[in-house]
Amino acid sequence: MPARAEPDRWEFRFAGQGPGTPVTATETYDPVKGYGFEPGLAPGGDRPFRFSVKVPEGNYRVTVTLGDARAKARTSVKAESRRLMLWGVETDKGRFDTRSFIVNVRTTALPPPPPNAPGGTAVRINEREVGTLHWDDKLTLEFADKTPRVAAVTVEKVELPTLYLAGDSTVTDQPAEPGASWGQMITSMLTPEIAVANHAESGETMKSFITGLRLDKILSSIKAGDTVLIQFGHNDSKSAWPQTYVDAASTYPAYLRVFIAEVRRRGAVPVLVTSPHRRTFDAAGRITNSHGDYPDAMRKVAGAEGVALIDLNALSKEIYEALGPEIAPRAFSNDGKDATHHNNVGAWLMARAVVAGIMASDLALKSHIRRDLPPFDPRHPPGPDALNLPESPVRSEVTPRGN
Repeated sequence: MPARAEPDRWEFRFAGQGPGTPVTATETYDPVKGYGFEPGLAPGGDRPFRFSVKVPEGNYRVTVTLGDARAKARTSVKAESRRLMLWGVETDKGRFDTRSFIVNVRTTALPPPPPNAPGGTAVRINEREVGTLHWDDKLTLEFADKTPRVAAVTVEKVELPTLYLAGDSTVTDQPAEPGASWGQMITSMLTPEIAVANHAESGETMKSFITGLRLDKILSSIKAGDTVLIQFGHNDSKSAWPQTYVDAASTYPAYLRVFIAEVRRRGAVPVLVTSPHRRTFDAAGRITNSHGDYPDAMRKVAGAEGVALIDLNALSKEIYEALGPEIAPRAFSNDGKDATHHNNVGAWLMARAVVAGIMASDLALKSHIRRDLPPFDPRHPPGPDALNLPESPVRSEVTPRGN
């Protein structure tokens, strides 16, 4: 069993001397032992690797010491299903860099309803979510980049503010390359004093988020002072989905108000986020409106309810048009064949736009934005070649639900 310096604290040592349980590259994850490398993803050479620790549900401060006594290294760190935490940490031979970040871990379990009361005891996840790293009882770290090296890891349970994300495939933690979403990139742009709990999922609508008990899961742990970013519209507008369709003029605003009211009732702060555009250019190189009246409907609800709005719809238009019809496809999944879902580049750009929206607001959340982020102008975004984001070792050709 891993050595515990105190309750809810785990320490591991991968190289050299020092505190913590020594771990060798041959130790595959064992749920009884409670730690180890994921099968087939142990360290070796310069390939990415994943290390997991069995922990209860909650928020954890992870402290990593990166570097190598024998060589230069460049390491990026992701958590759970590819949430970017640290990007491109470079260390010289014999030099080490210690950094901290916050990881949210959750299971599908819900507090059981009282006898004879409606409800459920678990989130109703879909078949594609079964076995994913963001719905299990362990905290998983991925070390990637050109020459990933880690010397030590400490995991410690903490209580601090949480940023919850509710939304669809453009927000969720996409589990495999080449897809990615802004929810799994924004984690790298926040200070290590706030957690991100990304409950978004591909194909979700406001109705299904409620009937699938995903909203219940958020409400079961949310507390005063937390924040919830709410982005729905991509799938809610599909009239071909009769069970979950909502009308832009009537039921869409009504369901938005349900989410707002439930969050506010618990003392937390709701924030509405308009859906990013699909990549649909006209002959003049301008993005056409692929979301109909839904973005405007959300803007009106935000104004009427006094809720902060992040207009990612407008920001994404500026970004795509600045990149242009030739370059913009390089920000999307499946080599640009997918005009809805992003790759790592597009996901980073959308996350940076969301952060810009937070900074332009009066939200207390902006105190948790990292101060060392480079300036960002959606009308002059960095191009794909400037964003050398590390890829994860797991790939999938499965199209996200709801496409």
